[in-house]
Amino acid sequence: MNENNDTPKNKSAHSFWQSIKMIAWAFLGIRKKSDSQEDSARINPFHIIIVGLVGVILLVSALIFFVGWVVK
Repeated sequence: MNENNDTPKNKSAHSFWQSIKMIAWAFLGIRKKSDSQEDSARINPFHIIIVGLVGVILLVSALIFFVGWVVK
């Protein structure tokens, strides 16, 4: 039996997880040397946009909450 775990569903989940990790590290301004053009080319741009927007919303919400907590 061929136990290939690279089904389209697994590739999509793996790619989405890679997108989350890339955006999280980008928010911190860190990039691994092992990230190459091939890795970046395999990631779906829509995943990057979705994860980036969610990350920005979470960051802004956390800042608003923190400022409100400090000012009170």
